[in-house]
Amino acid sequence: MTRMTDLPDVIPVFPLPGALLLPRARLPLNIFEPRYLAMLDDALRTDTRLIGMVQPNEVPGREGHGLHRIGCAGRITQFSETEDGRYMITLAGISRFRIAREVEGFTPYRRCEVTWDGFERDLAGAEGDAGFDRDRFMTLLERYFAARDLSADWSTLKEADDELLINSLSTLLDFDPEDKQALLEAPSLSTRRETLVTLIEFALRGGSEAGVVQ
Repeated sequence: MTRMTDLPDVIPVFPLPGALLLPRARLPLNIFEPRYLAMLDDALRTDTRLIGMVQPNEVPGREGHGLHRIGCAGRITQFSETEDGRYMITLAGISRFRIAREVEGFTPYRRCEVTWDGFERDLAGAEGDAGFDRDRFMTLLERYFAARDLSADWSTLKEADDELLINSLSTLLDFDPEDKQALLEAPSLSTRRETLVTLIEFALRGGSEAGVVQ
């Protein structure tokens, strides 16, 4: 799937707080609830094998159906079943989407009509970050990991390309769901990196409990 026209208008959605999927990133999931087992079975029968990951919207007073309007669709690329009936899957991020409306139906899981407009860049190749000061960023990251007594494979982190590094940290660091949503909605890799730096600096100042690698 490399064109917007290849993407369906209606997809199943999986609301999962704190789980962040980004284009060209991977997200492992452990599926065990009956409604999501049914969702997975149905998705595997489609040509696209897409599932939309979306953050629940639980902020009082906000409009909507308890979902943030922007999520990211992933294609099921790995699948295995455990002896106790759970599914272990991996989603490969394809593109972000915007929810137009929720579709009523008889499925036990939620489905939404979505639009992919405005996210054409997601279907292109890896994105660069021309303004990325990697040395300064790694120094900040080392402070962050040290403050929370976390370990890391620093050689791998230092060798990772810009997009892999920034997106992996956005996914793995345990920020609040609203912070994860801000990282998802960042219009470019450089904006996501700036948002990530802000969150890390805020955490180092004691403003958040974020920082535990999952």
